Amino acid sequence: MKVEALIFNVIGVFCLVMATVYGVWSREPIGTTALVLSGGLTFLVGGFFWFVSRRIDARPEDRKDADIADGAGELGFFSPGSYWPFGIALSAGLMGLALAFFYTWLILLAGVALLVTIGGLLFEYYVGQNAQG
Repeated sequence: MKVEALIFNVIGVFCLVMATVYGVWSREPIGTTALVLSGGLTFLVGGFFWFVSRRIDARPEDRKDADIADGAGELGFFSPGSYWPFGIALSAGLMGLALAFFYTWLILLAGVALLVTIGGLLFEYYVGQNAQG
């Protein structure tokens, strides 16, 4: 995680330096604000990775003396297939349409649809036939 934290923090520094240069040269507030916010968001992700890297053991990617074989083995569980992302995409598209036309009733309907589909994705392997018993 230290490598990822370094990458994101370097990108964050770059964005803030470029925001300063862009702001001084162009005197245009929108692009400067966008660069500052981009730098802040990359610092947010880099800070999270740095925070996590301090609490877990060093991974093979973080050690200079690691061999390729050190990274072998099970990496975790990955879902073989699910229809919930399709439902989330439809719900998010419906929410975008509702916000574009600002139909309050459709915003509420799309919000409920989003909550249901996100909950379905999160709890897919805890209920029904896929439940680990």
